[in-house]
Amino acid sequence: MADKIEGRPGIRKRDRVGYDFSLTYRLGVMFSAFWNSQVRGKVLFLATVLILVILATAYGQVILNEWNAPFYDSLERRDLGEFFHQLEIFAMIAGTLLLLNVLQAWLNQMTALYMREGLSRDLVDQWLKRKRALRLASSGLIGVNPDQRLHEDSRNLAESTTGLVLGLLQSTILLVSFIGVLWELSSGFVFRISGHSFSIPGYMVWAAIFYAASASVLSQVVGRKLVKLNADRFSKEAELRFTLMHANENMPAITVARGEENERRRINTDISSVLRVVKRLAMANTNLTWVSAGYGWLVIVIPIIVAAPAYFSGGLTLGQLMMSVGAFNQVNTALRWYVANFGPIAEWRATLMRVTDFRQALLDMDEDFGLKGSIAYENTAPDRLTLKDVVINAKIGEDIEECGGFRLRETDIVIKAGEKIMINGDHSVNRKLLFQAMAGLWPCGSGTMGLPPIDDMLFVPQIAYIPGGTLREALAFPESPDAYEQAAVEAALEKAGLHSLIARLDTRARWDKLLGGDEQKAIGFARLLLVRPRWIIFDEVLEGMEPEWQETMCSALTSMPETGMIYIGRSETYLEALQPRVLHLQALPSRSEEPQQQVAQTGASASVGTAAVTAPAL
Repeated sequence: MADKIEGRPGIRKRDRVGYDFSLTYRLGVMFSAFWNSQVRGKVLFLATVLILVILATAYGQVILNEWNAPFYDSLERRDLGEFFHQLEIFAMIAGTLLLLNVLQAWLNQMTALYMREGLSRDLVDQWLKRKRALRLASSGLIGVNPDQRLHEDSRNLAESTTGLVLGLLQSTILLVSFIGVLWELSSGFVFRISGHSFSIPGYMVWAAIFYAASASVLSQVVGRKLVKLNADRFSKEAELRFTLMHANENMPAITVARGEENERRRINTDISSVLRVVKRLAMANTNLTWVSAGYGWLVIVIPIIVAAPAYFSGGLTLGQLMMSVGAFNQVNTALRWYVANFGPIAEWRATLMRVTDFRQALLDMDEDFGLKGSIAYENTAPDRLTLKDVVINAKIGEDIEECGGFRLRETDIVIKAGEKIMINGDHSVNRKLLFQAMAGLWPCGSGTMGLPPIDDMLFVPQIAYIPGGTLREALAFPESPDAYEQAAVEAALEKAGLHSLIARLDTRARWDKLLGGDEQKAIGFARLLLVRPRWIIFDEVLEGMEPEWQETMCSALTSMPETGMIYIGRSETYLEALQPRVLHLQALPSRSEEPQQQVAQTGASASVGTAAVTAPAL
């Protein structure tokens, strides 16, 4: 018995829009993708330098805070000489901090850039693994707009991750640096009330913690809906972009059918969906602004109010008061990092969810469906292709009796190399499914397909694909442009009726827009003449072409007598030019269709009977 073909069929369960994964799992997925990427070394180097810069900046801020005491004390003493001296010191400290800030900004952007490179390349690599992209397109909502996930979501995730991680790191370092300073400053606070004196260890530290904690709790309560709302917004925005892109690409057909009004309603429906989510998001952000902005204004006076008792009791000089205020603000800023970034964190988690769901869906494409029945694929010799008892299901995961489908009327077919075949049959049959089944993309059915080595086969779909770039690249796709000699390329174009394009072989253009449909299909036939595979499977490629183009294409095919050809379709030109052996597809009705067919057959029989009886009287 022939060996089973490795890697043929298998389609994943559909309609899984979301995955119930924890935040830890999602972070692990992204870290794994990053760790295995080529940019790991660059990101780790930049991150190390960034940490050193952040540490140096924090140290400089501590020195700047200590500078407050002598500076404000010189103001209190009206010491002009000391005042100018402290300004010189400030210039040196501020200049150093400015250089560190500029360096940190540049390192931040470079880190985000390389993070985006690693993530985007990983997603593209996963997406374009063999057969994954096609399967994903049939996987429900998650496969509707992969361009959004690959471009916009990956960019947002890389940039927001870098910004949030560095912000958290910087806030933590500032907190560790200034909480000790603030504790030491507030340890000497002595309060005098009604002749009694007392002190509270770390008085301003506890005040800063209470202030930041109350803001954090209130922000979480007010902004807890932001994560889901941001996820909904990204999804609706992506659907709107897809609708607009789809309408733009099909505008000629829409215009001819006078369907502008229908498309306008469809697009407006998607716009309304986006606006509804944005309005809810705007209200949630407005409510959060009450908290964040309110606490932001209060922080101007809160540290002075907290330290005022010690100042007015004479326990602090003006310089020490301002130094305490500066340290309080630094600790509060560090503690309130989560509060100030609640909105961005919500957006980041929503983006992380979309990217990880997309990546997981791609990985799941490699797993097989739990099909009730599937076609068996076998390897055969390079010069033979066999089809035995082949039945194709019309739907995935259902019995043929339930969903209907079709079968090859000939039960045991052997096709030899160089033989020309046409497969047609009932008009109700979706012949495209047979083409996809032979390509290993639709294993739903039964029977056995014995196929030659995949490298010896070339599948020609009904709709031609012309990649961007030069015409030479389109001819060679998916191989490199220099895979074929100039003379061979020119001869192939000549035989395919594309002599006028020879002079433009290396011209970059949108050939899928400049060339007509027949010319685009002719590009595919020119490529056949270059590759000259042992086997070609066609999917109704000649249907709809002008008669002159059909004759030209069939003339090109007759120049490849050694190539086995299987044409799935009803082309009269192919039938006349290549004299193929004809095989037939027979529809198999589902249970829901059987009663209707029986009624139709009964009515037809009655009509025939009546005609037979009444005919002599005419």
